[in-house]
Amino acid sequence: MDYSQFLHMIPEAILVAILVIVFIVDFASAKKDERPWFNPLMCALMVVQLGLTFFSPDRGEAFGGMYYAYPMANIMKTILSAATLIVVIMSREWLKREDSRGREGEFYMLVVSTLLGMYMMMSAGHFLMFYLGLEMASVPMACLVALDKYRNNSAEAAAKYILTATFSSGVMLFGISFLYGSVGTLYFRDMAHLIQATPLTITGLVFFFSGLGFKISLVPFHFWTADTYQGAPTVVTGYLSVVSKGAAAFTLMVILYKVFAPMVHYWQYLLYIVIVLSITVANLFAIRQKELKRFMAYSSISQAGYIMLAVIGNNGTGVVSLVYYVLVYVVANLAVFSVISIVEQRNGGATDMDAYNGFYKTNPKLSFLMTVALFSLAGIPPFAGMFSKFFVFMSALELQQSGNFLPYLIVFIALVNTVVSLYYYLLIVKAMYIKDEANPLPTFKSDGNTKLALAICTFGIVAFGVVSCFYNWIHAALN
Repeated sequence: MDYSQFLHMIPEAILVAILVIVFIVDFASAKKDERPWFNPLMCALMVVQLGLTFFSPDRGEAFGGMYYAYPMANIMKTILSAATLIVVIMSREWLKREDSRGREGEFYMLVVSTLLGMYMMMSAGHFLMFYLGLEMASVPMACLVALDKYRNNSAEAAAKYILTATFSSGVMLFGISFLYGSVGTLYFRDMAHLIQATPLTITGLVFFFSGLGFKISLVPFHFWTADTYQGAPTVVTGYLSVVSKGAAAFTLMVILYKVFAPMVHYWQYLLYIVIVLSITVANLFAIRQKELKRFMAYSSISQAGYIMLAVIGNNGTGVVSLVYYVLVYVVANLAVFSVISIVEQRNGGATDMDAYNGFYKTNPKLSFLMTVALFSLAGIPPFAGMFSKFFVFMSALELQQSGNFLPYLIVFIALVNTVVSLYYYLLIVKAMYIKDEANPLPTFKSDGNTKLALAICTFGIVAFGVVSCFYNWIHAALN
């Protein structure tokens, strides 16, 4: 065995090392309730991991081609590592809560475990490696959702998540078995040469797509999302909405391009239907929401539809657009959840939209940052969300097929839904700036970690759109 192949797995190796370090520190700590140094230590470890992931080798493979390292995957891992770092930063205030003290080690180990599984999933070159990575990410995620063990909503959310995850995994395995029975191999590069559009492979494609559609929260595989987002701790909800969704969307795109390229006409029509349903249904349901975490759940479903819009072009521009969209979505969504989290801590756990009535009068800075993040999610210029949506629309319209008007129709529907999304994002802005409240939330100061997380996210919302080097960095990975 040539151990040099592990040099291609530096990001994963560093995550394993972090897991060991956190476990030893947590186990050896005498006073688990008094560890103010634990969060800075975890942040420092994640910064090191982020740097090593950014500079990891460009290309290579391990385990006989079951694992692949390539530039675009390394960029996606870097983005997810940065998102995880922001989540770790913003988690400190929540972990200081009375019923969460002493559980920092559990939280950090579960977060790193899910990230490790997502890394393996994105670099998989074999369906077995992909499935193992998927389960490595899903099982710890269910534990994260249930981490507020003294709150019934958290346990209910975890139960719904794990039950639907189990069912979707079973459906996916069933589909993979169909594919194996059809081509006789599970290696991506071999399947691409052997696969043909037969009833067996089409059924396998649909079942496989259904399994990953659950992870991305695409309609009609989204029913778990609102309850899970509402019941999970707010920090975990933020992590689930960006890191898990981004990894699953990227993996689905890679497998569709690599394995199912000969069946492109079939999965494109499948994507047309799912994208239109996801964007439209989620927007209509979001308008009706009064609970802010459920509101953001339907927002994330709609955003998932926009993310997958980059895939239908089946071209390099779509790959770059998807990764860039995830990058922008990470900072905008985590900015919103940072504000929700700190307000929840200062307001006795309330996350209703009515709690934000008159918020600008008492907390103008947080209101402004919340507005900037919401405008980016809606695609309002000059924020980065407008550029990410523009590139996604352009990649979808690059689909060159004579007489095929469907990409234009899908993009038109997406544009119309952008107006709808702007309306319901403005509902929060209206509550903060316009609605009167006799007893608005009191003025409070955010802790240093929340300020740092919001500063990073706000910088990204502004800079990712107007500074082209970030898009060029992603685009260079195609060469």
